[in-house]
Amino acid sequence: MPTLKKRFPKPSDQPVEESSVLRRSLMIGVILAVLLAVAGMAAYLTRPEAPEPQSGGHPQSAASPHSPTPQPRASEAVAAPPRTDDPVTFAKAATKALWTYDTQRFSRSEHLAGLERWMTGEKKYADWKSVSGEVPGKALWSRMHDNHQHATAKVSEGRFPEAFKTALSQDPGGITQAYVYAVTVTGKQSLAWKGSGAGAEPRSTTLAVQCRPDHDCALSGVLPEVAP
Repeated sequence: MPTLKKRFPKPSDQPVEESSVLRRSLMIGVILAVLLAVAGMAAYLTRPEAPEPQSGGHPQSAASPHSPTPQPRASEAVAAPPRTDDPVTFAKAATKALWTYDTQRFSRSEHLAGLERWMTGEKKYADWKSVSGEVPGKALWSRMHDNHQHATAKVSEGRFPEAFKTALSQDPGGITQAYVYAVTVTGKQSLAWKGSGAGAEPRSTTLAVQCRPDHDCALSGVLPEVAP
């Protein structure tokens, strides 16, 4: 998917960007402490800093007991997150939400607003940039809209990567600061567009999912590479 051109910050943007860098650094440190050798985690260190989400996070997150009411169109654009404390179950549902879109019925901003409802409300563990980066850019979304393109997804498997399970067995207490789990999900995305065009492709992704005790899971981010 094409990415948006980086906006050069104005002087007034600097405090926000510094906060984003600090938040990302904290999140990276916590996940690295647990994942250790998970493939692709080093890429987090060189990715651009993430902008803050426009709205609150997951309604059941420990840090967001009072999230704002979602926009009606946004709630239709993306399915609501499930109420579960199982990271694999949540990751499979989140992956389906990430791979499903309808450019004809909804705008890109509505789709993004719908995805924001899946995010953890703990900002220092929320990598919104990695999630929004899974969505087609503005120009591409516009062309897809003209072609009536939409996508559906079928998830076949969700599991903890082997490196994550090994790291967790070696240091069971390492996860207790943030409770962020790595989950690799596989499945298939099907595309359709006007003129009876259609296609499908197998896909896989690794998500970072936060599941604190006594709280529903929430999305923390999407890893830059799939962890086996």
